Amino acid sequence: MSPRVEVRHLQAVIVLAEELNFTRAADRLHITQSALSKQITEIETRHKFHLFTRKNKRIVELTNVGHVFVEEARLALLHIDRAVQFGHAANEGNDSVLSIGHSPDVDQAWVSAILALRLPLYPNLRIQLVSEFSTELVRSVIVGELNLAFVTAPLENSQITAVAIAQTPLYAAVPETHPAAGKQQITLQDLARDEWILFARRVHPVVHDAIMDAAQVDGIAPKHVHLIITTQQAVHLVSEHAGVAILTKPAAMGSNAASVVVKPLSSASLQFKTCVIMRAESESRLVNEFVRAFLRRYEAPRTQPTQMELPLCA
Repeated sequence: MSPRVEVRHLQAVIVLAEELNFTRAADRLHITQSALSKQITEIETRHKFHLFTRKNKRIVELTNVGHVFVEEARLALLHIDRAVQFGHAANEGNDSVLSIGHSPDVDQAWVSAILALRLPLYPNLRIQLVSEFSTELVRSVIVGELNLAFVTAPLENSQITAVAIAQTPLYAAVPETHPAAGKQQITLQDLARDEWILFARRVHPVVHDAIMDAAQVDGIAPKHVHLIITTQQAVHLVSEHAGVAILTKPAAMGSNAASVVVKPLSSASLQFKTCVIMRAESESRLVNEFVRAFLRRYEAPRTQPTQMELPLCA
């Protein structure tokens, strides 16, 4: 097992990565240049990799390993800071803090509901919201960085419990001059001759794969696929006639929406559940109380959850 990295080592690496100069980095850390050099050498020797290449006694450059390490070190220090903040909040009399994640495309009415919920048992409850891609939200819930998250089509994982909130269809965004723009519903066949604009797989892996699988079943091979991470990017590309977009609910389309028509996709295989997810082993009364309160306001279609039973995502 590798020896544990100390906070002072992480701070030393981050500051040196920002300054790329031992003298300036040592000044910022309020230590001597030799002490800084010793800390960097300690961590490189202990873990048998090089974070920096030395150009001379003062100037350095980050290695490829160094770039990766620095990004993770920043996250580690951020999590330490959050732990301290939460500790202070509890010490100062705030009953609890709930850290809640959501996909960028989640219905904003649900976000408003999250902020408006009041729990009688937790009168001083504070909500911290985090917007992230679905895969990162699942990971953050599993490792305890988030108490719960609202995600469309979360990846299946035995370490989470996923409770259905709503059925979410996909939509096609096409230029107003597109032959299918006047239809009530659009099929994938209507888009077979176009270039496609899709969320990158890391944004919505389940949705991305389902679209490509449905296209293959229909015998469609898109001429070209552009990958985006936001609805606004997709709508801009459609308005520039770069292709047609397949999206989850386009809540905010941006200034180019006037030249873009959005219609639901008719394919039954391209309907997904939006879920609230939490750690499977979580016994937090607060988390369960919050989820139940939310479900009382937004129950999944045709589902009546009882006090001991929650509608699970399939």
